Amino acid sequence: MSSSALVLFSGGQDSTVCLAWALSRFTCVETVGFDYGQRHAAELAARPVVLEKLRTGFPQWAEKLGADHLLPLDTLKAIGGSALTDAVAIEMGANGLPTTFVPGRNVMFLTAAAALGYRRGISDLVGGMCETDFSGYPDCRDETVQATARALSLGLARDVTVHTPLMWIDKAATWKLAEELGGSELVDLIVAETVTCYEGDTSPHDWGHGCGKCPSCVLRASGYKKYRAA
Repeated sequence: MSSSALVLFSGGQDSTVCLAWALSRFTCVETVGFDYGQRHAAELAARPVVLEKLRTGFPQWAEKLGADHLLPLDTLKAIGGSALTDAVAIEMGANGLPTTFVPGRNVMFLTAAAALGYRRGISDLVGGMCETDFSGYPDCRDETVQATARALSLGLARDVTVHTPLMWIDKAATWKLAEELGGSELVDLIVAETVTCYEGDTSPHDWGHGCGKCPSCVLRASGYKKYRAA
C-alpha cells in the first residue's frame, strides 16, 4: 500500500472517523476540505479544531498528520437549488431525492482531491461516502465512487484509489469504529467538536452538537443510541 493518503475532511463525524482510519494505516496523511458556499460554515470552523486536537491528544498520529488544504468550489453555490446552499426547506423533493442533495458534489470533491493529490504525489484518497445509513444521495453510492475513481485514473494517467471505510456500515458501527481506532478519547472528541447538522446548529446533546431534527442529526443520534446500547 502507498505510504501517503489524502482524506476528504469536512470537520464532521464521518470524515473524522475516516481520518483516524487513514492515520492508522498510512505513514503520512494530508487533509482537504471544500468551501462550496454552504449556508452553514460550522463544519469548516470545526476542521482546524479537530485537527489540532488530533495532533495534541493522539501522539501515535501526530507525526503522521501532514498538511491541510482548503479549496474553494463555489460553483456549487452558483448552481444553487439545494437546502445546503440556499434558503430551501429540508424535505423530500419531487425527484425522490431530499432537497439537501447537492448535485455533483462528491464527484467534484473527488476530482478536486485527485488533482491536488496529483500535485502532492498522493494517489490514495479517503472519503466518508456511505450507502448504508445515508440520505439517498446517488453520489454516495459505491458504484458512483468507484466509477469516478476509474475516470480519474484514466484522466490523470495514474492509478487513483478511493477508500470508503464507512461504505457498508451503519452509524452505530461508525461510532464503534471510532472507539476501535482511537478509544473513548476519539469518541469524546467527535461528540465535543465535530459538526454534521444540516442547520449548522451547535446546541449540545449527548451525541454531539446539532438541531436534533434534521436527517443528519437523526442519523447521528440514533446511531449513537444504538452504539451505547450495544
